[in-house]
Amino acid sequence: MSARDHNSISALVEQLLQQLGEDPTRSGLQKTPDRVARSLLFLTRGYQQNVEELIHGATFEQEYDEMIVLRDIDLYSLCEHHLLPFYGKCHIAYIPRRHVIGLSKLPRIVDVFSRRLQLQERLTREIANCLDEHLHPWGVAVVIEALHLCMAMRGVEKQNAYVVTSEMLGAFRTKASTRAEFLHFIRGSK
Repeated sequence: MSARDHNSISALVEQLLQQLGEDPTRSGLQKTPDRVARSLLFLTRGYQQNVEELIHGATFEQEYDEMIVLRDIDLYSLCEHHLLPFYGKCHIAYIPRRHVIGLSKLPRIVDVFSRRLQLQERLTREIANCLDEHLHPWGVAVVIEALHLCMAMRGVEKQNAYVVTSEMLGAFRTKASTRAEFLHFIRGSK
């Protein structure tokens, strides 16, 4: 993002504060428009990131065809309906056909898609489809468990209601035993 984008967001936040009945010139709020602009640009940096560039050079040909699971990947995102945070854990598994991906790339892929305005359902699907498209594995599974502040702080005000979404592709969708093995692995994180 450019300095112009930052300045535009900062000006909008100043207007928002005024519309809420606040005085953006009072001591506690003087730097708030700038801080909020920097925060929003950071929290939505996924729009500026390219998955192709992230993955390029990070896949390796490997004769391995058993399940690879990375569980408990922290994720933070903003609900596109209320611009309030949701956060939780993402669990990813895939069964390689001929290629594996560097393990550190999995959390980075989660970050690229979660650092955008999101719906948890779409986020789950985007992560799974990305891995499926780039690795062409026998199957991909993604489960996200998240707490949504739009449900906890407002609306129904349920502070401990976690939303669980899943996307199962290939062998994880067609073979109950494969899906069950994955779900067993991620239950171990509780």
